[in-house]
Amino acid sequence: MSFPTQVIPNFSGPNCAGQFFCWDWVGANWFSVLQPALIQHIWISALAVLFGLVISIAAALYAVRNSWFEKGFSALATFLYTVPALAFFLLMVPITGLNVGTVLIGLTGYTLLLLFANTVTGLRAAPPETIAAADGMGLTRNQVLFKVQLPLALPSIMAGIRIAVVTVISLETVAAQVVQAGLGTPLFNAQRNVFTTGLITTGLLAIALALVADALVVQLQKLVTPWVQARR
Repeated sequence: MSFPTQVIPNFSGPNCAGQFFCWDWVGANWFSVLQPALIQHIWISALAVLFGLVISIAAALYAVRNSWFEKGFSALATFLYTVPALAFFLLMVPITGLNVGTVLIGLTGYTLLLLFANTVTGLRAAPPETIAAADGMGLTRNQVLFKVQLPLALPSIMAGIRIAVVTVISLETVAAQVVQAGLGTPLFNAQRNVFTTGLITTGLLAIALALVADALVVQLQKLVTPWVQARR
């Protein structure tokens, strides 16, 4: 998906001249600039969280049986999470190039600590009596892990997903300083042009996207963990 190099049109007519916020600019640029940027922001964020979730769950399932791996993976995930976002993306460019893949890799790295830690915590939170009962029923070690521990870990995993989603959406705007992608592209173009309408519009879209995404994850959490709501 490509974006025009100049997203701030020159409104010389009376419709936008001297206005703090110009609705005409929003209408004129919604389908050509704002909507494509919003859609790209959504799918990049979704892919980053999905990739991070797959990696984190696989790593956590292995880590609960191998403490050495847990320590190593936690150290790596912590290191990636503590690297400043802009520096991280800039360091990735010589390796992966100026493309959306660079953004995806960077954003996925920022989800690992959140998702891995919550998954491991959830897997280890299964009550010992539940594990003993599963063993007594003749379930194998793998069956206990996938049929008992992993389902019981869902509330913790969903809590990690909720934080990761909002984190990725916010960090993706920073990535536009390096690679033109998502809502950060029109946002920084508006900043360079000191264009208040563009700044307000793209900023509000990013905030609204984070709020809507958080609400959707909360509803999904209620759907996949109905027993948590029942206990309340």
